[in-house]
Amino acid sequence: MLKTSLRNYAGLAFCGLLLSAWPVAAQGPQGSGVKDAGDLADARPDNPSPRGTVQSAALADRTDVTWRQLPKNFLHDQKDLWLFPIKLGEGKHLLPFSLVTVATAALIATDPQTTPHFRQADSFQDTSRALGGTTSGAVIAAVPATFYLVGLLRKNHYDQATSLFAGEAVADDAILMVVLKAITRRDRPSDRPVNGPYNDTFFSGRAGSFGKSSSFPSGHAMMSFSVATVFARRYRQHKWVPWVAYGAAALISFSRVTTGAHFPSEIVLGGALGFAIARYDVLHGH
Repeated sequence: MLKTSLRNYAGLAFCGLLLSAWPVAAQGPQGSGVKDAGDLADARPDNPSPRGTVQSAALADRTDVTWRQLPKNFLHDQKDLWLFPIKLGEGKHLLPFSLVTVATAALIATDPQTTPHFRQADSFQDTSRALGGTTSGAVIAAVPATFYLVGLLRKNHYDQATSLFAGEAVADDAILMVVLKAITRRDRPSDRPVNGPYNDTFFSGRAGSFGKSSSFPSGHAMMSFSVATVFARRYRQHKWVPWVAYGAAALISFSRVTTGAHFPSEIVLGGALGFAIARYDVLHGH
C-alpha cells in the first residue's frame, strides 16, 4: 500500500509539473499578453512605479532574453561565476557562502552514517525508481520545453523568455558541475556496498567522461533547483507556483539519495548552487 502511494505521488508530481504550464502560460506575468521589455518591467508585481527608480532597476530581475542574446549572457554568467572568489576576497557574500560551506562540510562528515539508512529504506524504493536519473532529467528538460512551446503557440514572449532563462541556468550549471566533478572525483554511494564503508570517497573515482562518473555535487539537484527558481521568481504572483516548483525540485533531488547516486551533502550543495546561479547570476543580470 505504501509503495503504491509513493508511486502515485511521484506520478502526480510529474504530471502536475507538466500540466502547470498551461494555466500559467495562458495568463502571462499578470494575466495579460506582455510583449516588450518595457511592458515586462511595468508588469512586475513588486515595481512600485511605471518605470521604477534607478535603485529598484538595479535590484530587479532581468525581464527579457532572446535566442540572440543567450550566447553573450552565458559568457557573462561564466565570467561572474568564475570570478566569484574575487568578490569573496573583497568581503562580499561572506555570510551566505559561509552558511552553505559549513552546512555542506557538516553533512560530508555525517555522510558515512546517514547514507546506509537511505539505501536500506525500502519505503523509498518505488519513488526512487519512478524518478530515476533518466526520468528526472527528462522532467527537468520537459518543463522549460513545454513552457516554450506553449508560449510560442500563444505568442506570449514572457513565457518564451522564462524558458530561455531556465535553459541558460541549466547550461551554467552543467559547466560548473563538470569542473567540480572532475576535480573532486568522489565515489558514488552505489560504488560501495550498501552497508559501507563510505569513508575516503573523495579523489578516488575515475576522472574520465568529463567527470560524469564522479558524484560531487549533484547535477540533478543543481538543474532542478535552477529551473524551479526561474519559474518561482517569474510567476511568483501565482502563489502555488513556488510551492510546486521547489517541491518538485526537492522530490527529484531526494530521489538521487535513495537511489544511491548521491550523498545527502551533494544534494544540499547542488540545490544551493542551482538556486544561486539562477537567482543571482541568470536573473539578477550583470
